[in-house]
Amino acid sequence: MNNTYQIYLISDSTGETLDRIFLAIKAQFKNTNYKVHSYSFTRTENQILKILSEAEDKENSVILYTIVDNNLAKYLANTSNDKKIPCFGVLGDLILSFSKLLNQKASHLPSGQHALNEEYYKRIEAIQFTMNHDDGNLIGEIDKSDIILLGVSRTSKTPTSIYLANKGFKTSNIPLVNENSIPKILKESPKISCVIGLNTEPGRLVDIRKNRMNSLKETENKLYTDLNEIKKEVDNAKNTFKKYKWPTIDVTRKSVEETAASIIKIYEIFKKNG
Repeated sequence: MNNTYQIYLISDSTGETLDRIFLAIKAQFKNTNYKVHSYSFTRTENQILKILSEAEDKENSVILYTIVDNNLAKYLANTSNDKKIPCFGVLGDLILSFSKLLNQKASHLPSGQHALNEEYYKRIEAIQFTMNHDDGNLIGEIDKSDIILLGVSRTSKTPTSIYLANKGFKTSNIPLVNENSIPKILKESPKISCVIGLNTEPGRLVDIRKNRMNSLKETENKLYTDLNEIKKEVDNAKNTFKKYKWPTIDVTRKSVEETAASIIKIYEIFKKNG
């Protein structure tokens, strides 16, 4: 018997929400094999029939879907049931429950979360700002940042910044070589923005940097991956953050999402305290 489950993710929009939900489900069942088939912008019965015909021919097929059109969602559920394919609507019951709670009808419009509203444009502006202020660029505009990240090399500053930008936060990140690498404006006004230091365990940093050097086929810079030098770097960074009273986050065992969640909490406290 085939132990691989064929997961069909069917969405009437981009499928981003469904992808994230399935990742969360998948993380709970790590001893299972999956093959994922993603179908976005599925908005007709013919599209659904074509997908189900493919799923019907495979063992262990499972359907997950986010379709806000009630009639189309019912068609998918009923047809899947006829073909004896397990089928689960991810948002249907939740939307219905909220409709009852709020005493308001849902719009049932696909891509409703992607509306071109003020929040959307704010997020696009934040992404543009963050890309322009990566790796210590455009220091003269640093006071316009919502969040400023500092950290030694390979502490996930850039991916974390981009993730925060997608949440609407204008984020600058600055590599911390030593205290002299900190922009003068930050030294003079340490609270000019929400400044946060990122740090990690030296042993873990050695591995990350060695992998980076190998991918670049770089062998000259021995100090970059030397454990004793990295220990000094990390200690100096900790002392610098302490000196300027900047909150710090140890990213050693954190994903980018977890680091960003911690940063957002710190930012909210910073804004609350003025």
